[in-house]
Amino acid sequence: MKFQLALCAALSGITTLSIAAVSPEEAKQLGNELTPFGATKAGNAEGTIPAYEGGLTTAPADFKPDSGFWADPFKDEKPLFRIDASNVDQYADKLSDGQKHLLKKNPETWYMDVYPSHRTAAYPQKVMEATVRNATACNTYNDGLSIEPECRGGLPFPIPKTGNEVMWNQLLRYKNGPTATTTTSSNSWVIDSNGTITKAAEQATFEEFPYYQTDRDDRDPEMYARVFSLNKQPARRAGEVVGINDYLDPTKKPRRAWSYTPGQRRVKLAPEFAYDTPVASQGGVTLFDELQMFAGMQDRFDFKLVGKKEMYIPYNAYKFNFEADQMDQFSDHHANPKYERWELHRVYVVEATLKPGMRHVYSKRHYYLDEDTFGAGLYDAWDQEGNLYRSMFLSGVQLYDKQIPYAVKNVIYDFNKGMYGVINDGLKGGFRIPKEALPERQMNAEAIVSRITQR
Repeated sequence: MKFQLALCAALSGITTLSIAAVSPEEAKQLGNELTPFGATKAGNAEGTIPAYEGGLTTAPADFKPDSGFWADPFKDEKPLFRIDASNVDQYADKLSDGQKHLLKKNPETWYMDVYPSHRTAAYPQKVMEATVRNATACNTYNDGLSIEPECRGGLPFPIPKTGNEVMWNQLLRYKNGPTATTTTSSNSWVIDSNGTITKAAEQATFEEFPYYQTDRDDRDPEMYARVFSLNKQPARRAGEVVGINDYLDPTKKPRRAWSYTPGQRRVKLAPEFAYDTPVASQGGVTLFDELQMFAGMQDRFDFKLVGKKEMYIPYNAYKFNFEADQMDQFSDHHANPKYERWELHRVYVVEATLKPGMRHVYSKRHYYLDEDTFGAGLYDAWDQEGNLYRSMFLSGVQLYDKQIPYAVKNVIYDFNKGMYGVINDGLKGGFRIPKEALPERQMNAEAIVSRITQR
């Protein structure tokens, strides 16, 4: 038996045993009682969560294609009810610790308007077929830290069994289409404890997922994502470029981060852009491993899949993403609740606990990820003394003409400092999906810097 295990490891090049994919029998649930991407197809017993019927693929009449902005298909809806400090305990089982903290700390100003739930997530047929295939083909190894490069083109684990698999779904969720997403003006704002608003950065960004570019042969098959951003403001950082590449086996090919500074006129590696290093362009209110809720390698925490539950999460937030007045979206101690939309959805619950001997500013984290998208949701983190440190609300919209569930803009709260940030705000320039992916020769760091700086 020992010989067989050693032989298997030697043949696969894997130093630890793989965690097997689901059986063919279990995978038959996909497309039946489960959606092709693994969510429960039926609604809940109370009728407050509807059954999944294919998502939203029809644009409203006032939508302007390729404008960078998506019109709100639910703009005429009214809230079903409001959660505030007076009734928070009534809904406590469906709220995160961060939501409850904000409601109780700001009883006069922060509230949650709850709207009818709409399961708008829709994916291209190609992505759903790849997800079904991945269910029986994808495995993790290195104790969940890595997945095989054969996993391509769809969610790797539509029927997740472990916390690591849920987090891989979050990392590899479909949110950029077959090419990329770009912005000409992605803004990060920080609001301090006195209510002072500071634009931490204005950036042009580019983010793509080679993981979903299955029809190209010029991409590294082990790279799943890459992003770069050009700083436009503040003036002292104008012209700086930062790039990050992430890989399916980060134990063998760790994150490749780099930066370019105009004053030095050279590209240099930046291995510090990981884990609990604060993100300077986001005013230090966000850490590198909590970009869009989680990013990077899963080696410092034990990720436990607790189960699924119903929670009020930011969803179909078209007003917040595309229609809010840019300066009116802020209040002194929290985002302006009149632009937020909350819906009841089922979420995967993952608890992350810092491993013995590992260093991090957090001791524990909770992730609440929408079952339909693995994007929209909630996140809480506790410091080493067990105090609630940060919370994030990641809002989602369906890009109905592109069949992309998009979740990027978020609000993150730092309760230790009494400040918060509004991150990835595209209200000024919108978000765009390029029609074609760039050739690989234009995607290395030197080519990116040359192309940007010559504009």
